[in-house]
Amino acid sequence: MTILCVRFQLPPTREAALPELLGLLEEFTPVVEALPPDGALADLRGAERYFKRDAVELASVIRVRALALHGVDCAIGAGPGPMLARMALKDARPGLTRVVHEGAVADFLAGRPVAALPGVGTATARVLCEYGLDTLDRVAAAPLSTLQRLVGARAGRELHEKANGVDRGRVVPNGVSRSLATERPFDRDELDPDRHRRALLSAAEELGTRLRALDKVCRTLTLTVRYADRTATTRSRTLGEPTAHSAALTKAAYGMYEALGLQRARVRSLALRAEGLDPAEQASHQLTFDPTDEKLRRIEEAADRVRAKFGPLAVLPGTLAA
Repeated sequence: MTILCVRFQLPPTREAALPELLGLLEEFTPVVEALPPDGALADLRGAERYFKRDAVELASVIRVRALALHGVDCAIGAGPGPMLARMALKDARPGLTRVVHEGAVADFLAGRPVAALPGVGTATARVLCEYGLDTLDRVAAAPLSTLQRLVGARAGRELHEKANGVDRGRVVPNGVSRSLATERPFDRDELDPDRHRRALLSAAEELGTRLRALDKVCRTLTLTVRYADRTATTRSRTLGEPTAHSAALTKAAYGMYEALGLQRARVRSLALRAEGLDPAEQASHQLTFDPTDEKLRRIEEAADRVRAKFGPLAVLPGTLAA
């Protein structure tokens, strides 16, 4: 086994701690891919040789260090490739590592529903089940031509390979820098939409400030609403243009929140994540004849200079200062 898929047991109030935990993984290997909000893939091929331990032993060390340094337990799946490590993780529990040995891939996949295979959506699974291909061992035994006729040439080939345990995926490093997150937990389960909007405004302002400090812009904003019954709703929105402009982030956050149509929902926390980060100098900004937009951007630049000198709370929107 050379690939680990790790899911940290992060409580809602600590979701933004993922970058610190990714740093822990990077002490073992530079090939780490973030899986927000609470997971990561790690390629340990080099680490196994360097530390003279296999992936399962390294997984135990990672778990102990996560508990000792961050107070966070984790569930870990280990396999010869990212796909199998992800699938193994679904069988893992906190404190345990679920291992798929290279010689036991067929046994691991046999009998599992076809929908358990990453990349197989509801529609594809329904088509396959209609033809009796409802488990991965049956899909693996089906002729390639049959699968291609059912789901298409390329998808059929990928499905055939995956069902036979062929994992061509790879871990893409530097995922930690591709997103920024912040969360606003409430002292008690909150029903008031006005307080929800204040929390979103605060979170969007923080994300905008952090993005501009890093000279980054984001292409996607994700909203996660956690409820009193421990369930959660997540929505993502691709922005009209990559931005670090707080007003644009706030508008997108409000839009996603309003689209949920929450009616007296008891909200425990609200989180925003800026994803698809790119250098600000590579981003294009559509020119506008709206003087208000340019004025807001100049005010934002001035506010950033004040915050850099006197701290993040030196300048706040009037709604938050009240």
